[in-house]
Amino acid sequence: MKYNYDKKALQGLSVGPFLNQVKLRTQKIEEAPDTMPVSVFNANRLAKALHPDVQHVKISEVADHGGAKSYTLVPDAERGTEKMAYFRASQYVSVSLHIGDAVLSKPYTIRSSPADALGTGKTSYILTVKQTSPAYASKYILENWKQGDTVDISGPLGDFYYQQLRDAGTVVAIAGGSGITPFYSMAAAIVDGLEDFNLTILYGSRTADGILLKDEIEALAAKSGGKIKVVHILSDEEKDGYEHGFITAEIIRKYAPEGDYSVFMCGPKAMYDFEDGEMKKLGLPKRRVRKEMSGDYFGAEKNADYPVQAKGKEFQLTVNIRGEKQRVACKAGESLLWAMENAGIKAPSHCRSGQCGWCHSKLISGEYYCPKDADGRRMADKKFGWIHPCCTYPLSDMEICIYPTE
Repeated sequence: MKYNYDKKALQGLSVGPFLNQVKLRTQKIEEAPDTMPVSVFNANRLAKALHPDVQHVKISEVADHGGAKSYTLVPDAERGTEKMAYFRASQYVSVSLHIGDAVLSKPYTIRSSPADALGTGKTSYILTVKQTSPAYASKYILENWKQGDTVDISGPLGDFYYQQLRDAGTVVAIAGGSGITPFYSMAAAIVDGLEDFNLTILYGSRTADGILLKDEIEALAAKSGGKIKVVHILSDEEKDGYEHGFITAEIIRKYAPEGDYSVFMCGPKAMYDFEDGEMKKLGLPKRRVRKEMSGDYFGAEKNADYPVQAKGKEFQLTVNIRGEKQRVACKAGESLLWAMENAGIKAPSHCRSGQCGWCHSKLISGEYYCPKDADGRRMADKKFGWIHPCCTYPLSDMEICIYPTE
C-alpha cells in the first residue's frame, strides 16, 4: 500500500530530534517533582468562590440608626478569606454566634448591593440588625458587636431574589420594619445596573421617626430614574405625605401598575398573616406572590391545632451525632433546634423557618408537633421519618439523628 503524500516536505528534516525524544523525555521526568499533580476544574473553582462553607470576616464599620445598627463586614485575610462571595440582591447569610453556653446560627439579609462584593479588593457586605421580640441574638449583636471584631458567616443563601423568567417586570414590595433590608439590596442593585426591573416599595412603620433607613432608601429612589418608588405607611400616626393604617389591598391597588405585577413580602409573621387575606382580595396568581422566610417560629402553643395536653410540659431529647448520644431538656413550646443550641450543641441550621432543609434530621422515636405554615418538608421526608428541628416541637420524649457538617 502506497501513501498519497508529498515526500519532498520531509527530505529537509533532520532525524536527530526524533532519535533524541526518549532521552529528552526521561530527562524531563527525572527533573519533575515527585509529588502528585493537582488539577482543579474552573467550574469547581467558581462553585467554591460562590458557595464557600464559611467566610471569615471583620467588622470594619458600625452605623447606629437608633434601635438598629448596620455592620460593614470585610474579608479577614489572616484567617483565610481573601474576598467576599458574590450574591444575588436580597440573599442572606447565616451568622455563627456564641452566646453564653449556647452555640447557634442566625440568618440576616445582606443589605448592601451585590456590586460591593465584586472585585478582588475592598469587597464587603452590610448587615442591618434591628432588635426583635423576643430579643436574643439581635440583642446580643447590638450590645456586643464592635469595630474590629471577627465573625464567621456562611456563603450567600436563599432564593428570595428577582428572577426574570418567573417574576413580572414590576415588583410591588411590602416591607415591615427591618424587612426593608432585602428591598434595599434590590434597589441598590437596580441603581448599580445589576438588576433591571421596576420596584415599588410599600414600607410599613409605626411612626415617621421610626422608619429604618428612610433617607438611604429614598436617596436610592432618587438615583433610579423612576425605576424605584417608595411609599411610607404609618400604623400609629397620621401625617401629611404618608399613608395611614396597614398595607391593604386598597393601598396596593393605588400604587401598583396597571396589568401584571409581582408582590414580594418581607416582615414579621403577623404581617404575613394579614397580607394573606389582602392577596385574596387582589386575586393575584399564586406564582406572583412571594414571601421571604420569617425566621424562628414563635407561639406554636397558641395555634388552634396544637395538642392541649402538651402545654407547659418538659421532655427529654436524645441527640445522636455519629453514634454518640447526648440528652438535653426540651420544653413543649421550644423547638428542638433551640433546645440543642442552648445545650451547646452546634446543630446544623440556616433559615430557621422550616424551608431550606439544612437542619434535615432523622426521627428515631417520639411524637412531635410541626406548624402547617412552617412545614417545608418534602412528601418523602414525612413518609420516611425526617424532620426539620427548627420548626419541630416535642409532644413526648424524643430521639433524633443530626448531621453536622463540621
